[in-house]
Amino acid sequence: LTRNVSSLALKLSQSSDVWLFDCGEGTQHQIMKSNIKSSQIKKIFISHMHGDHIYGLPGLLASIGLSGNSNGIDIYGPKELREYINSSLKSSYCKLSFPLKFVAVENYASQNIVLFENKKIQVKCAHLVHRLPAYGYRVIEKDKPGIFNIKKAEKLNIPPGPIYAELQHGKQVELEDGRTFNGEDFCGPPRKGEIFVYCTDTVFCESAVSLSKNADLLVHESTFSKEDEK
Repeated sequence: LTRNVSSLALKLSQSSDVWLFDCGEGTQHQIMKSNIKSSQIKKIFISHMHGDHIYGLPGLLASIGLSGNSNGIDIYGPKELREYINSSLKSSYCKLSFPLKFVAVENYASQNIVLFENKKIQVKCAHLVHRLPAYGYRVIEKDKPGIFNIKKAEKLNIPPGPIYAELQHGKQVELEDGRTFNGEDFCGPPRKGEIFVYCTDTVFCESAVSLSKNADLLVHESTFSKEDEK
C-alpha cells in the first residue's frame, strides 16, 4: 500500500520533457498521483526484463495512446523488449496512435558507445551483473552557459527580449543603432552540468563503479543479506 515496484521519472531542466527509467506494474497510477503528465514522457529506459521492471509498460503505452497527445516515444532496453511490447499490444488488440522507436542497448554497453546525444544531454549505458542481462544508465547534462549579467546589458541600453537570449548563448549581435556586442562579455563562466545515474538490480561490479563515477545523483541497488543488516 505504501510502496511500488521500480519506476523513476527524470524531469529535464529547462524543458517539460520527462524520461522514465523502468516501468513496473502500477506506474501509471503513480504518475496520476504526481505532477507529471503522461504526454510529457519522451523516452523510456528499461534496465532488464524482469516483470517488476516492465509489467507496467504495455498499459502505460496504451493509456498514452488513448489520450492522443503523444508525438512518439523512444524506448531503450534489452533486445527482447521490442517483441514483448509488440506482442502485448497485438494480443490485446491495442493500436497506438503514436510511433515507438526501439533501441537495443547491448552493443552500446559492450562497446562503450554513446547511447543518445543532443545539444544538452548525453546518455551512456553499461552491463550490470544480475540473473539475466541488465543495464545501468548514465545521463550527463552538458555544461550550461554562464549566468547572464542583465544589469550590464541594461546599463548599455540593450533592448530586452530575443537579443538577451542570443547574448546569453555567447553570440555576437548587432543592434539597429549599429552597435555590436559579444555575448561572452555578458556571461559568467560556464556552469557545470549535472550527472544522474540509474544502476539497480546488480551485485557489485566494476562497470557499475565506472558508470557511477562523479555522479551528482546515483540511484543504486541496496539489497543486503540478513547478517549484514546491522
